[in-house]
Amino acid sequence: MADITLYDYWRSSASYRVRIALNLKGLAYDQVVVNLLAGEHRADTHRARNPIGYVPALDIDGQMMTQSMAILEYLETRYPDPALLPADPAEAARLRAIAYAIAMDIHPICNLNVTNHHAAAFDGDDSAKDAWMVHFMTRGLAAVEVMAGHPGTGPFLHGDAPGMADCVLVPQLYNARRRNMDLADMPRLAAIEDACLAHPAFAAAAPEAVGP
Repeated sequence: MADITLYDYWRSSASYRVRIALNLKGLAYDQVVVNLLAGEHRADTHRARNPIGYVPALDIDGQMMTQSMAILEYLETRYPDPALLPADPAEAARLRAIAYAIAMDIHPICNLNVTNHHAAAFDGDDSAKDAWMVHFMTRGLAAVEVMAGHPGTGPFLHGDAPGMADCVLVPQLYNARRRNMDLADMPRLAAIEDACLAHPAFAAAAPEAVGP
């Protein structure tokens, strides 16, 4: 088994995705905190790991890897059992589409860098930041709710076992609940979230489990 070190922050949703995936794959790892509130992600030490200064960064197989979705794809290829994606190409594409809708359409525009910059430009306060995030999370997650209404969906986004799309969904729902977003119109996602949070791999990866 490779020595694995994850550089992350407990409330980073991108880091949360990777923690879940590592746990699902049964991969033990050391965790090094990069405190975003203290600005440690902007330090030269971390920029040597990831030049853009984001978390997570994963030291694995002698490589320093960045970008959570690229890391998830690497883990799936390098450690294929248990699988995070089904063998059927069309079904795998469906699940990637869900994961990408969250990771590429919802998450970037709700990133604190974006919300803080927008608030500063328009004299917004914390409530304005929350309203910005809830607006885009509501629109995006409503679409994911529709995407989850597929015959391939079971207790998880694909059948009876969690996979890549679930790794991405749960951290986004965590962020939505932090911002007091109303999820009443998203019963499919709420049910999938419940199934995921009851799974040991998700429970061990939760922000409160790894804590500040």
